[in-house]
Amino acid sequence: MSSGFKLPIIPGRAPDASNAHTRGHATVLDEKDSLKNFRDEFIIPSKKDLSRKTLANTEDDQSDPRCIYLCGNSLGLQPRNIRRYIDQYLRSWAIKGVTGHFVAHDDALLPPFLHVDGAGAKLLAPIVGASPSEVALMGTLTGNIHILMSSFYRPTAERYKIILEGKAFPSDHYAVESQIQLHNLDPATAMVLIEPHDPQKPILTTEQICKVIDDNASSAALVLLPGIQFYTGQYFDIKKITAHAHSKGILIGWDCAHAVGNVELQLHDWEVDFAAWCHYKYVNSGPGTMAGLFVHEKHGKVKLNEDAYRPRLTGWWGHDKETRFAMDNKFVPQEGAAGFQISNPSVLDLSAVASSLEIFNKATMSALRKKSLELTNYLEFLLENGDESVYRTQKRPYSLITPSNPEERGAQISILLEPGLLDTVLEVLERNGVVVDERKPCVIRVAPAPLYNTFTEVWEFCRIFFDACREAVEARGT
Repeated sequence: MSSGFKLPIIPGRAPDASNAHTRGHATVLDEKDSLKNFRDEFIIPSKKDLSRKTLANTEDDQSDPRCIYLCGNSLGLQPRNIRRYIDQYLRSWAIKGVTGHFVAHDDALLPPFLHVDGAGAKLLAPIVGASPSEVALMGTLTGNIHILMSSFYRPTAERYKIILEGKAFPSDHYAVESQIQLHNLDPATAMVLIEPHDPQKPILTTEQICKVIDDNASSAALVLLPGIQFYTGQYFDIKKITAHAHSKGILIGWDCAHAVGNVELQLHDWEVDFAAWCHYKYVNSGPGTMAGLFVHEKHGKVKLNEDAYRPRLTGWWGHDKETRFAMDNKFVPQEGAAGFQISNPSVLDLSAVASSLEIFNKATMSALRKKSLELTNYLEFLLENGDESVYRTQKRPYSLITPSNPEERGAQISILLEPGLLDTVLEVLERNGVVVDERKPCVIRVAPAPLYNTFTEVWEFCRIFFDACREAVEARGT
């Protein structure tokens, strides 16, 4: 798997593979990291915090080591500035009540409640490569997928199939299945599942995906794929696959839950039809917080009597702002993605999302992606070149199922353990204050987030992981 690896380079020094195994190498990489100060923008749980049984405030003991948190692909850490945003929301509500919808404050981080969704869209747009009019903050990920599919999945007798991956995140699979059933169609014939050729290496190549599109070109109405596959961390070629679907006259949408805040997206330029995502993973906005969606400008036209208008589920927050409060029951949609909004958004949620998006806009996605590639390259190198003497045999008891080409993965390396090792490995990691994500029966997902993870943490994780593997192999007795 090391064919795609490039050793992280310390500026001013020639690459030295032999030195890369040392903690000193990781320390120097951290010293040269231009984004290192962003770590201070987040609250890193301590090892004691992870085992704490109460929520009562206690004095922060800086001598207590921080945990090694490599689970940003599941839930990002809390930004320190979230309290400022939420405190201002609470203060505005407290002193203005309903008039907080309209009254601006000179020292406010966000505009009045009525306009906070527009401010959120401006912060979000550069993170996904879109114009502010093409994005909206609303609802939840799966709810938004349903809302978008109700508009973009309009099956006919000839074109009625939906193409998706066989190992789609369960919620996506359920959403597609139910949308098909709502049209009185049979998922057994209307769902086309793209399955990996090798279950032990569950990668879907662009060529394979395009071939499935070709094979179903005359009967497919829609393609729905993940920007980054949750299990393997594979980063799909969104631009190429989107163009190929369009060449066959098929609309295509993307679940970008694991891609937003992780990789550089250009949803507008790639002419993606629609996309949806959450903000609690790499965007660090809190469990289940408000999600986002993208609708390309060509689908956001609002002239109701023209073919360009795309029918959609409607609600009053999608109504034109100038006449929204006329209450005349004549729906006039807003231009763009905002016209797909249904209910007024939670300002509490939007405050949490905005607090993190502020940090992303300071760091920039290009800089974050550069560091992310360096982190996963380093992690891959250490995992592939670890000291095999820590095992009973010379055979490593794990393999990597994430693509070896750095450009084909996000901030994640998925490790497939041999059968019978997972529980012990997780116990050892937990005992040492390491937080990762598991996918039974045998996979752990390791996701160093460039905003707050360090090269030293990657090195330390590998040291603990090797010990955990040794202990697990010994406990298994083979």
